[in-house]
Amino acid sequence: MFVSEISSEELHSLTLTRFEGKIHLIDHRFAAELAVNRLRSYPVLGFDTETRPSFTKGQVNRVALLQLATPNEAFLFRLCKMSIPQCLLTLLADPNILKIGAALKNDMDVLKRSTKIKPCGFIDLQDVAQEYQIKNLGLAKMAGIVLGVRISKAQQRYAATDAWMCYRIYEKLKGINNEE
Repeated sequence: MFVSEISSEELHSLTLTRFEGKIHLIDHRFAAELAVNRLRSYPVLGFDTETRPSFTKGQVNRVALLQLATPNEAFLFRLCKMSIPQCLLTLLADPNILKIGAALKNDMDVLKRSTKIKPCGFIDLQDVAQEYQIKNLGLAKMAGIVLGVRISKAQQRYAATDAWMCYRIYEKLKGINNEE
Protein backbone atom coordinates (compact mmCIF):
# COMPACT_ATOMS: atom_id res chain seq x y z
CA MET A 1 0.00 0.00 0.00
CA PHE A 2 0.98 3.65 0.09
CA VAL A 3 1.96 5.91 2.97
CA SER A 4 -0.58 8.66 3.64
CA GLU A 5 1.88 11.54 3.86
CA ILE A 6 5.38 12.56 2.81
CA SER A 7 7.48 15.36 4.28
CA SER A 8 9.18 18.00 2.14
CA GLU A 9 12.53 16.57 3.23
CA GLU A 10 11.55 13.04 2.19
CA LEU A 11 10.24 14.36 -1.12
CA HIS A 12 13.45 16.26 -1.79
CA SER A 13 15.50 13.08 -1.27
CA LEU A 14 13.66 11.22 -4.05
CA THR A 15 14.99 10.75 -7.58
CA LEU A 16 14.18 13.69 -9.83
CA THR A 17 12.03 12.76 -12.82
CA ARG A 18 10.46 14.53 -15.75
CA PHE A 19 8.61 13.67 -18.90
CA GLU A 20 11.14 12.45 -21.47
CA GLY A 21 8.76 11.71 -24.33
CA LYS A 22 7.95 13.74 -27.41
CA ILE A 23 6.35 17.14 -26.82
CA HIS A 24 4.04 18.59 -29.46
CA LEU A 25 3.34 22.34 -29.33
CA ILE A 26 -0.06 22.96 -30.88
CA ASP A 27 -0.93 26.53 -31.86
CA HIS A 28 -3.22 26.30 -34.90
CA ARG A 29 -6.39 24.41 -35.85
CA PHE A 30 -4.85 21.98 -38.36
CA ALA A 31 -2.22 20.80 -35.86
CA ALA A 32 -4.96 20.52 -33.22
CA GLU A 33 -7.03 18.24 -35.46
CA LEU A 34 -4.03 15.97 -36.08
CA ALA A 35 -3.22 15.88 -32.35
CA VAL A 36 -6.80 15.13 -31.32
CA ASN A 37 -7.03 12.31 -33.88
CA ARG A 38 -3.90 10.79 -32.34
CA LEU A 39 -5.16 11.31 -28.76
CA ARG A 40 -8.47 9.57 -29.57
CA SER A 41 -6.62 6.25 -29.81
CA TYR A 42 -5.89 6.31 -26.05
CA PRO A 43 -8.52 5.33 -23.46
CA VAL A 44 -6.77 7.33 -20.68
CA LEU A 45 -5.02 10.70 -20.90
CA GLY A 46 -3.25 12.87 -18.37
CA PHE A 47 -4.72 16.39 -18.20
CA ASP A 48 -3.66 19.79 -16.89
CA THR A 49 -4.06 23.47 -17.70
CA GLU A 50 -2.05 26.60 -17.08
CA THR A 51 -3.68 29.98 -16.63
CA ARG A 52 -1.87 33.28 -16.38
CA PRO A 53 -2.36 34.55 -12.83
CA SER A 54 -4.53 37.58 -12.23
CA PHE A 55 -3.54 40.21 -9.72
CA THR A 56 -6.82 42.13 -10.02
CA LYS A 57 -9.68 41.12 -7.75
CA GLY A 58 -12.52 39.51 -9.71
CA GLN A 59 -10.51 39.15 -12.93
CA VAL A 60 -9.98 35.63 -14.18
CA ASN A 61 -7.79 34.99 -17.20
CA ARG A 62 -8.47 32.41 -19.89
CA VAL A 63 -6.62 29.10 -19.98
CA ALA A 64 -3.34 29.80 -21.75
CA LEU A 65 -2.14 26.21 -22.11
CA LEU A 66 -4.02 22.91 -22.06
CA GLN A 67 -1.90 19.78 -21.69
CA LEU A 68 -2.87 16.24 -22.59
CA ALA A 69 -0.43 13.36 -22.16
CA THR A 70 -0.13 9.73 -23.17
CA PRO A 71 2.59 7.46 -21.77
CA ASN A 72 5.09 8.70 -24.39
CA GLU A 73 3.75 11.94 -25.86
CA ALA A 74 2.51 15.26 -24.52
CA PHE A 75 0.37 17.67 -26.49
CA LEU A 76 0.54 21.28 -25.35
CA PHE A 77 -2.36 23.25 -26.81
CA ARG A 78 -1.37 26.94 -26.77
CA LEU A 79 -4.82 28.45 -26.25
CA CYS A 80 -3.16 31.83 -25.74
CA LYS A 81 -2.36 31.68 -29.50
CA MET A 82 -5.65 30.24 -30.77
CA SER A 83 -9.22 29.77 -29.65
CA ILE A 84 -10.04 26.31 -28.40
CA PRO A 85 -10.80 24.21 -31.48
CA GLN A 86 -14.06 22.29 -31.77
CA CYS A 87 -12.17 18.97 -32.13
CA LEU A 88 -10.58 19.55 -28.71
CA LEU A 89 -13.93 20.46 -27.13
CA THR A 90 -15.35 17.22 -28.56
CA LEU A 91 -12.46 15.21 -27.09
CA LEU A 92 -12.91 16.84 -23.68
CA ALA A 93 -16.61 15.94 -23.79
CA ASP A 94 -16.02 12.30 -24.76
CA PRO A 95 -17.08 10.05 -21.84
CA ASN A 96 -15.20 7.08 -23.34
CA ILE A 97 -11.78 8.73 -22.96
CA LEU A 98 -10.76 9.25 -19.34
CA LYS A 99 -8.96 12.54 -18.64
CA ILE A 100 -7.00 12.33 -15.38
CA GLY A 101 -6.04 15.56 -13.64
CA ALA A 102 -5.28 16.86 -10.17
CA ALA A 103 -7.44 19.54 -8.52
CA LEU A 104 -9.76 19.71 -11.52
CA LYS A 105 -12.35 22.09 -10.08
CA ASN A 106 -10.38 25.24 -10.83
CA ASP A 107 -9.35 23.98 -14.29
CA MET A 108 -12.98 23.22 -15.15
CA ASP A 109 -14.26 26.53 -13.78
CA VAL A 110 -11.82 28.52 -15.91
CA LEU A 111 -12.50 26.42 -19.02
CA LYS A 112 -16.28 26.73 -18.59
CA ARG A 113 -16.01 30.53 -18.32
CA SER A 114 -14.21 30.87 -21.62
CA THR A 115 -15.70 28.06 -23.75
CA LYS A 116 -18.88 26.12 -24.35
CA ILE A 117 -17.25 23.00 -22.92
CA LYS A 118 -19.33 20.13 -21.60
CA PRO A 119 -16.59 18.13 -19.86
CA CYS A 120 -17.14 14.42 -19.49
CA GLY A 121 -14.88 11.52 -18.55
CA PHE A 122 -12.76 13.57 -16.13
CA ILE A 123 -11.35 11.95 -13.00
CA ASP A 124 -9.78 14.02 -10.26
CA LEU A 125 -6.65 12.28 -9.05
CA GLN A 126 -7.17 13.81 -5.59
CA ASP A 127 -10.42 11.85 -5.23
CA VAL A 128 -8.72 8.62 -6.31
CA ALA A 129 -5.77 9.22 -3.95
CA GLN A 130 -8.15 9.70 -1.02
CA GLU A 131 -9.56 6.22 -1.70
CA TYR A 132 -6.05 5.01 -0.76
CA GLN A 133 -5.98 7.17 2.40
CA ILE A 134 -3.39 9.51 0.86
CA LYS A 135 -3.53 12.86 2.65
CA ASN A 136 -0.96 14.88 0.65
CA LEU A 137 -3.03 15.78 -2.41
CA GLY A 138 -0.69 18.12 -4.29
CA LEU A 139 0.65 16.58 -7.49
CA ALA A 140 4.31 16.72 -6.38
CA LYS A 141 3.62 14.94 -3.08
CA MET A 142 1.30 12.40 -4.70
CA ALA A 143 4.11 11.62 -7.17
CA GLY A 144 6.44 11.09 -4.22
CA ILE A 145 4.02 8.86 -2.33
CA VAL A 146 2.72 6.76 -5.23
CA LEU A 147 5.67 6.64 -7.64
CA GLY A 148 8.60 7.43 -5.33
CA VAL A 149 9.81 10.31 -7.53
CA ARG A 150 10.27 14.08 -7.39
CA ILE A 151 8.98 16.22 -10.30
CA SER A 152 11.26 18.51 -12.29
CA LYS A 153 10.01 22.06 -12.87
CA ALA A 154 11.55 22.92 -16.27
CA GLN A 155 9.16 24.98 -18.50
CA GLN A 156 7.84 22.87 -21.43
CA ARG A 157 9.02 19.68 -19.78
CA TYR A 158 7.24 20.78 -16.61
CA ALA A 159 3.99 21.45 -18.48
CA ALA A 160 4.24 18.04 -20.13
CA THR A 161 5.28 16.38 -16.88
CA ASP A 162 2.18 17.58 -15.00
CA ALA A 163 -0.26 15.96 -17.42
CA TRP A 164 1.92 12.86 -17.83
CA MET A 165 2.34 12.50 -14.05
CA CYS A 166 -1.44 12.52 -13.58
CA TYR A 167 -1.61 9.64 -16.04
CA ARG A 168 1.21 7.71 -14.31
CA ILE A 169 -0.16 8.12 -10.77
CA TYR A 170 -3.63 6.99 -11.88
CA GLU A 171 -2.07 4.03 -13.72
CA LYS A 172 -0.18 2.96 -10.59
CA LEU A 173 -3.11 3.46 -8.20
CA LYS A 174 -5.43 1.45 -10.41
CA GLY A 175 -2.86 -1.24 -11.19
CA ILE A 176 -2.93 -0.57 -14.92
CA ASN A 177 0.12 -1.80 -16.79
CA ASN A 178 0.29 -0.11 -20.22
CA GLU A 179 3.86 -0.60 -21.34
CA GLU A 180 4.48 0.86 -24.79
